[in-house]
Amino acid sequence: MGAAGVSHELFLASRNPKKIAEMQRILAEHVPGVRVLGLDDVDDYDEPAEDEPTFAGNALLKARAGTAATGLPSLADDSGLCVDALNGMPGVLSARWAGRMKSDAANNQLLLDQLHDVPDGRRGAHFRCAVAWVTPGGVERVVEGRMPGRVIRETRGHGGFGYDVLFVPEEYATSGLTSAEILPQEKDRISHRGRALREIAPLVAADLRDAAS
Repeated sequence: MGAAGVSHELFLASRNPKKIAEMQRILAEHVPGVRVLGLDDVDDYDEPAEDEPTFAGNALLKARAGTAATGLPSLADDSGLCVDALNGMPGVLSARWAGRMKSDAANNQLLLDQLHDVPDGRRGAHFRCAVAWVTPGGVERVVEGRMPGRVIRETRGHGGFGYDVLFVPEEYATSGLTSAEILPQEKDRISHRGRALREIAPLVAADLRDAAS
């Protein structure tokens, strides 16, 4: 048991504070008193290379390693942007599309360069996210979520992370707002990660209740 008011601690295999906060917000709706710990909250361990060809495979690798290292039930996600005109790329390579330094700015600039000559009508894309849940008792679950939309020609907005500044979700096609320009709660509602988390959160809650009984 963690701090006062915390009924469950989970581990999320990530150092991204925005991603951890997003997970915390969504899971708290289904798991009251939950506290999501990130990589900076636990002792260092050897993180696995994300060398699986699918989002689900990479998410499971990270969740299994997290549970083994921390002894906590662990969530991990692997997500990325799949662009129609690039045959689904960058896909699982999204975070390191422009190199191993994992620079959002460099990734976004490379994507803009690659799509420079692609007309607006062919700039369809979707974000995809796989979320894996692994418990010390051996439970393993994976769900996936998608957010369709399109890639625009310039970065806009200051919220979100990654390619959010270049992506207009389908729900905002009329207004043209990017994922980085909408409120966090609204992004949670429509995002690939939000959809996957809302699907897995009741399963997480049930597993935690079973483990406590």
